Amino acid sequence: MKYRWTSVAWSIVYLLLLLSLSTPFLIITTLFMIIPAALLFTTLNTRQFILTIAPVWLVLGLISPFYILIAAYLIVPALVMGWRYKKKATASSTILAGTITLLGEFLLLLLLGKTLFQFDLYNYVYDVLNEMRTMTLSPMQEFGVGNFLGGSSEDLSKNSRAFIQVIPMALIMSSFVITVITHSIVRPILNSMGYAVPKLKPARDWRIPKSFIWYYLIATVIQLFFFKSENSFMVMITANLVPLLRVCFIIQTIGFFFFIAHERNWNRVIPVMLAVMAIMLPPLWIIGIIDLVVPLREMVAKSKR
Repeated sequence: MKYRWTSVAWSIVYLLLLLSLSTPFLIITTLFMIIPAALLFTTLNTRQFILTIAPVWLVLGLISPFYILIAAYLIVPALVMGWRYKKKATASSTILAGTITLLGEFLLLLLLGKTLFQFDLYNYVYDVLNEMRTMTLSPMQEFGVGNFLGGSSEDLSKNSRAFIQVIPMALIMSSFVITVITHSIVRPILNSMGYAVPKLKPARDWRIPKSFIWYYLIATVIQLFFFKSENSFMVMITANLVPLLRVCFIIQTIGFFFFIAHERNWNRVIPVMLAVMAIMLPPLWIIGIIDLVVPLREMVAKSKR
């Protein structure tokens, strides 16, 4: 694609998104931070891409060098996904590559913080929770309600360790969500610009390997054995693995809902509502397990005939 004004427009969006990181809107804008750079890298050649983002980085550098570090950090997954789009890679592999890249950067950031700056994650979480407890203590006491973070330092310490144990899952899910949002927005934009980008499989074809049932069973048994164990490593593994596998079963459940809706020619709103219910009502993920164990989809297809 020839360089055109849309590239300038996206570079401005890129600049505004990066600047938003110093505002309260960062919780929302972080989800869309990769989009402009991924679009620009996909639609421009290397020289045009550098000439487009160079002014953005120059402005950021004049405001604060810290913005340059953030921009450099966030551009890596954008380049990875943009390169996959240029190669016409499958949507699932592009999302996986973006997720792994983001996750790797998160872990690298924690490692560098620990080794170079002696950053203590436990103390940081403890201080944040302690500040939250202080802020909420007085209002709750007025209503005669106990503080949900606990009243003693021991309770706060336990909550801090509990938060740290689920950080791996939080990092994986946040990396995945950011990548999925990026793909969901970038793909239609690229298609409208004449770039053929593969899309994800229809929701009715979403399936996970049957082996996930055994992984879940093993993880659950280990969790029961190490529930009150002092082996923090095993507790952390099961505290993250079990919920992640349940998310996989939710995906399987959603796939089943869309499959039966397709086979029965239901209104498209129905499977969407069922999918929302599967996310909002955790027990529904059991349907995903049943769909793996019992050939429900084959039974539905046969009954249609």
